[in-house]
Amino acid sequence: MNRPRDLGPLLTLAERRRDEAAQALAHARRERASAEAQMQQLQAYTRDADARWRDRTRTGVTPTLLATHRQFMLKLEDAVRYQTDVLQQLDQRIGQLLGALAEAERELAALQRVQQRWLHDWQRRQQRLEQKATDEMAATLHRHRHTRHPDEGGPR
Repeated sequence: MNRPRDLGPLLTLAERRRDEAAQALAHARRERASAEAQMQQLQAYTRDADARWRDRTRTGVTPTLLATHRQFMLKLEDAVRYQTDVLQQLDQRIGQLLGALAEAERELAALQRVQQRWLHDWQRRQQRLEQKATDEMAATLHRHRHTRHPDEGGPR
């Protein structure tokens, strides 16, 4: 009897898709970690600038210095808002990539189950055929042993 159909090429493709999805997720997570580190740097820089500004205001500041500081702090706030958006986009992308990885893993598992079921069914058919052949051989031997031949004296 023919062997079951081979899903090898499909399994290979599904494994490749799963691996690519896992790599894309890992890459996005590294990007997220880098973006988070940048955010922490911006926040630390903002705290340091505020602390330096408080120290400086004790000795007095000019209107020009005040305006410069305000502009600088606005730019830092813009950078923090921008980085917040980057983090949100990366979080969204990671969520999508997690879904894609889960789907790729489900597809691979489904193909593996089909391949296993086909193999199991084939093995069961093979066992039945072998059992049938064994039973037929035993029946033939039994008939042969219990058949009387004219030149023999009687049953064995």
